[in-house]
Amino acid sequence: MVDIAVVDYGMGNLRSVQQAVRKVAPGANIIVTGEPDVIASAARVVFPGQGAAPDCMREIRARHLDRVIAGVVSEGKPFLGICMGLQVLFEHSEEGDTPCLGLFQGPVKRFASGLHDAQGSKLKVPHMGWNQVHHGDHPLWAGIPQDARFYFVHSYHVQPADAGLVQATSDYPQPFVCAAARDNLFAVQFHPEKSAAAGLKLLQNFVNWNPV
Repeated sequence: MVDIAVVDYGMGNLRSVQQAVRKVAPGANIIVTGEPDVIASAARVVFPGQGAAPDCMREIRARHLDRVIAGVVSEGKPFLGICMGLQVLFEHSEEGDTPCLGLFQGPVKRFASGLHDAQGSKLKVPHMGWNQVHHGDHPLWAGIPQDARFYFVHSYHVQPADAGLVQATSDYPQPFVCAAARDNLFAVQFHPEKSAAAGLKLLQNFVNWNPV
């Protein structure tokens, strides 16, 4: 029995995600796999991602993982998306004019050029580094202080059509959505596996999460 499957579709920081999950769930059977049947049979699924949206979606579809992900979600299994694993859940990305999975309604937009912080300093795109996260009361935030810092690396951000999906925001320099959730599906723009104690706590909460 696979307790937690970390989805391998040829892109993503897979081993560091696996190691971080193992740290908070040392007794669990955690595997990195691209096998659809193994992913479908796992009790929980973590879907990390890095790279460009066109490449990610091409690999996801080539490996038939779009159907697997839809099946996991429909069966009510806990599902955690990370970074590109958040963006591909939405309908469409500006990056390469890419149709995505459409599990959440709304587009994925690039940060505007010419951004400046409150002191007038120019902000770079991609947004890279530690940023405060303003979160809601979802079970995956349990024990995580408000405005805890998480590590980000991204040039695009999601814009949910349904405000009820929003579970956290961060600022660059204006607020943007960095976590979205519905039912058994939770996804974040930042990298919990690179976010020290706060990130490990979120992963631990995911391992213990039993959505209803």
